This record gives sequence, structure tokens and C-alpha cells, in this order.
Amino acid sequence: MQEDGSNRGTYGKLVCTNFKISFLDDDSASDDNEPEFKNKIVGENDITLQCVDQIYGVYDEKKKLLTGQLRKYPERLIIYCKDLRVFNFCLRYTKEEEVKRIVSGIVHHSQTPKLLKRLFLFSYASAAPNNTDGRNQTVMFDTLEDWRDELERTKGNVKYKTVITNEGYRVSEKLPLYFVVPICISEESILKYEGRGIPIWCWSCHNGAALLKMSAFPKEQDDSTSQMQKAFLDGIYKTISKPPYELLKVDDLSSSLPSLQDIQTAYTRFKQLFLIDNSTDFWATDVKWFSLLESTNWLEIIRRVLKKAIEVAECLERQHTNVLLIEETATDLCCVISSLVQVMMDSYSRTKSGFQSLIQKEWVIGGHSFLDRCNHLHKSEKEEAPVFLLLLNCVWQLVQQYPPAFEFTETYLTVLSDSLYVPVFSTFFFNSQHQRDTSTSGESLKTQSGPFRFLTVWDWSVQFDPKAQAFLNNPFYAEKPKPDKSQRKTARFKHQRQLSLPLTQAKPSTKRGFFREETDHLIKNILGRRIGKFINSSDEPPNNLREFYDSWHSKPVDYHGLLLPRIDGPEIKVWAQRYLRWIPEAQLHGGGTIAITAKILDLMEEVQSLQVKIEEEHSQAVSGDVHSVTTPRNSARLSSLFPFALLQRQSVKPALPTSTWKDLEDEDDLVRRDDEFLDLSGDMS
Repeated sequence: MQEDGSNRGTYGKLVCTNFKISFLDDDSASDDNEPEFKNKIVGENDITLQCVDQIYGVYDEKKKLLTGQLRKYPERLIIYCKDLRVFNFCLRYTKEEEVKRIVSGIVHHSQTPKLLKRLFLFSYASAAPNNTDGRNQTVMFDTLEDWRDELERTKGNVKYKTVITNEGYRVSEKLPLYFVVPICISEESILKYEGRGIPIWCWSCHNGAALLKMSAFPKEQDDSTSQMQKAFLDGIYKTISKPPYELLKVDDLSSSLPSLQDIQTAYTRFKQLFLIDNSTDFWATDVKWFSLLESTNWLEIIRRVLKKAIEVAECLERQHTNVLLIEETATDLCCVISSLVQVMMDSYSRTKSGFQSLIQKEWVIGGHSFLDRCNHLHKSEKEEAPVFLLLLNCVWQLVQQYPPAFEFTETYLTVLSDSLYVPVFSTFFFNSQHQRDTSTSGESLKTQSGPFRFLTVWDWSVQFDPKAQAFLNNPFYAEKPKPDKSQRKTARFKHQRQLSLPLTQAKPSTKRGFFREETDHLIKNILGRRIGKFINSSDEPPNNLREFYDSWHSKPVDYHGLLLPRIDGPEIKVWAQRYLRWIPEAQLHGGGTIAITAKILDLMEEVQSLQVKIEEEHSQAVSGDVHSVTTPRNSARLSSLFPFALLQRQSVKPALPTSTWKDLEDEDDLVRRDDEFLDLSGDMS
């Protein structure tokens, strides 16, 4: 295939199974530059079927979307992935019959609607290994004891109680088996409206104020039913709100945040900026990058969500007021806001195990419809919305603003977002706990190989070896100091206004609004170019919220206390590692935050080596036998998007990395069961 005036390509075999699409490189030479960060399940030339976003065929240099049966088969295949990779496969040197087989197979397996139990998840679970540590330190919240422990940890057991009313899912299939409600709520109240209108506890603040969520009643009801429901809700509110000792703020998220359709529309526009076919297209869009970015409205949605989380945090922290979040099902934006508030206010949620436990509690057990929102079955695009990805984008803003406050890295968030599309783990492939439980029951799922067993994504050893897992842990994490007054003072860090590179000082505007800053120059977080206004929002928050925000940002940051994100226009940035990692032209070779991180780690390593040397000199002073400590160092210049890109892989084409394909012997057990194998001897470019 000709690209940028030259013939570029790699010959190999294209195969499709019921798990993934793979390109097997014909070049059998060893790769001296094998990446340190390598996924054991999904190789760099692999695409899981759930990761396929759209497939285009190229006919006489014209692209056509492929969705169903084809009358004519393309000479080139372009696959756009949900993790923003773009694969180009040239088919012109392949036999027509083989082209029909492989193209039809790929389109059928990845684009047509399917039944839940046809997912590879079920094929793999029937033969899943038993030597994995699924739980690790993550609390799964699938037992009554887990909820009681969480109540005790947050000191919420004084006003709230665990209930078993939904055992057997006799109340609602959307509710978990066990959950927490105010002590004053009776079992009859929970049963009355199938769990709707019941405040469900999420988390308790140190001052006793609590964060709750509630699913709303259907809007279209007759007058008598509406009156009954209103009276029921009034009674519920009165049990929670008892002025002046117990206050309650009710926040209907459907009226204060964008709709799921708006979120989906914004993200669809946003991701198009990164699905680049070739170098020419990249430079063509680069000229108008910032206007295109602003028009997507994705960063503005992130800003609005973070602002809402700050409002809730202010009610809990300063006003000591209970907050009740209301949404139609309480499983979408309620999950986003409740999770963000806990990340901002609870340092435990900023540890890796704490964050994973939070996702289990609020999302997996909380009933977020991962199956529908990710459209894993390709049944209805109307239900699709990147709600969980919105949360990860918001958490990333906090991670890049306050790195020492988080035990995990942005790489952790990136691979977590990638794991949404890996049908080996059950974590993100069900709409509710009920759906998961009922899917594992029944004689049809019992196999000769043993009991049916799902894996959880939280066992990172399934995807990464110990060396690769090290990239998920933040070496600069400021661990919580011991409860000693003198140590507390020394453990506090000076607040830093700028924590990412490349970055230059933006000119202050003459007119500044709260939570927004109009500026003539905003640094493009990745390429260091100019950008105009990001935020055109005129909404002004109440004065008490303004004071709360300004007061907090005027003080040094306690990385184990409350964290408030900076959400002025220039502060909301593009998550570079996730969205630009596959585009070589967008990389800063030997630059970016990774360059600073690598230098600091080198210095830390040198200090540790000197300490070891000093200890050896003291211990061996008598004999005089002292061995010098040498530290091997990698001289390769890293990309700003490391560990997903290296300098050696720079290319004029942002499609597929060209490192040698390794044999799949370690993965044979992953795809051997009931796989369909289609192959193509052709050219991939």
C-alpha cells in the first residue's frame, strides 16, 4: 500500500476468532525493542471484537461503512477501535475468496447483534484458571459483611443500616442483593415501590453528613398515583431532614447535568479528532485543532461534572448537610458524582485498592448498565453512552493536578479504560448483579471442564507481569503519615499551580469569572500550541460556593484530605496518554511529564545506591572489601506517551505499530475453545 509517497507495509496473516481479530506478522525476526509494558492477553496487533468501533471498506479510494452483508468486497479494510487505534489492511494481493471469508467474518463477529451468552466471556469462563487472585485487596461488596465493614470504616453505622430485603431480588432486579439505607426506613417502604423513592447510602463524611442516591419515580403517572408518590417522598424526606440537627439537600441531576444523549454526542465528536487514518489527515486537522476541540463540548462536560462534585463536597464538608442525588435509575450520573465526591473527600478512594472497591460499590454492584452503555452486544445505539469513561476522564484531571495524592498512575486509568472491551473479565460486561447471577445459573452453562467461573479485572496479574504492573503504581505517592503531630506537619506539601508539561504561563485576563478563565493563550497540553477560549459558560455559583472554592485553593494542599479540582477553562486538559498514544506525530520525544518523572526516578535510584554503598562501607570497614553499586540505565529517549510509545517507533503513519508479532502459544488456551478461525495471507499497512 502506498502511503506518503512510498510503499509501506508489513506482510502477514489476518485471523478472526470469537475473541479477537489478530494480525500475525510474517517477519519472524526477534524484536530487540520489545516493550516493557506488554499486555499478556491482547497484543498490540490484536483487536477484541468488543473493541471494534467501526469498519470501513475502501473502494477506488472511497470509504464506505461496512455493517452487514456485502455485495462487493473492498480492496482495503480500515478498522477504527474504541481505544482509538486505527488499523489499515491492504487486501489487493489476496485471493478474492479469502477476502470474502475474512471480511464477512470480521463484520459478522464484530458488528452484528448477538446474544449475551454468545460473548467470548462465557467461553473463557468455562475454562478459566483457578490460580488467579480475583479479590486481592479489593472489596467486592457482594456480601452483607462487606457493606457492614464499609459502614464501620466511614462511621456511618450510627444513622444507617444494611438491609437484606432484596435477597432473591424480590424487590428489584436493578438493586444489589445488599445495600444500606437510613435506619428509619422500614422494609415495607422499600417493598412498596420496588425500591424507587428509597434513599440508598453511598458514603458518610467525617462530620456525619452523608451522600445518598435515589431512583426517581416514572414521570408519566395518573394524578392519584402521583399524589401517593409525592406523599411517600415527603415522608421519606422528613425522616432524613430534621432541622436544625439534620439538613438535606436534594439534587436532581437530570436538570443540572447534560443528558446521556448529550454526553454520547459530545464524545462521538471528540473521538473523531484522534481516529487519524494517515499523516496527511493529522496535519490537515492540526491547523484547526482547537476550534474542533472546543466544538465537541467534551471538555466542557467534564468541567460541569467536576463543578457539580465540588458543589456536593461543599454541602457535605462545610454545611454538614446530607445530599440526596436523584436520577431516573440512579445508575449513571449518580455513579459519576458519588464516585468523584468520594475520590475528592476520602483518601482511601485514592489508593488503588480503595479506588477499585469504589468502582465495585458504586458501579458494578450499584447496577450501572455496562452492557448497554458500552453496547457490547451491538443491539441498541440509543442506550450507548460513555458514562464510565466520563468518570475516568474526571479522575484523570485530579490525578494530573495532584499526582502525590494518588497511589495509582494515569497509565492505570488508561489500561482500566481499555479493559472495558476485554471479554475475559465479567466486571464490565453486565447490566446488574442480577443479570450476572442469572447468567451463571442453569444447566446450559455447566461444562465438562468444571464449574462456571468469571474473572474480575482487578486481578492485574492476568493481563500484566509484575514488571509491567509497576507502571500502574505511582512512585511519588505520598503515603498517609503516622498519627503523630510532628510528622503531620512535615508531611504537608506546598500547593503547586502547574503540574503538567509542556506548559507555559498563561496571560491573566482582565475579567475573571468563578470556575472559568478567559484567556488569549491556552497551552495545548500535548503539542504546546495556542488555543482560544474553551469555556463559554455564564452560570455563576452562589457566593458561599465561591468562598469555599477560593478559600481552599488559597491554602497548602493536604494530599490526604479534601481535594478540589481546578476547573477554570485552561485547567481542563485532554487526557493525552489515552487519546494520542497511537499517533506518532503527537508525541514529544524525550519530553513531557515522563521526562521529568524519569529524571526524578534516576535521582532517587542514585540516592538509594549511595545509601547502600555507605552502609556497605560501614559494615565492611574492617576488611576494606567494598563493592561499588552500579545501576543499569536505559539510554533510550522516551516518548511523552510512554509506556505506550517509544522513540524507536516513530512513523509517518499512525496506524499499526510495526514491532514483530510474537507467537500465540501462551494464548492458545484463550481462544482454542469453540473459536472460528479465518485467515488471510495479505498485506497489512
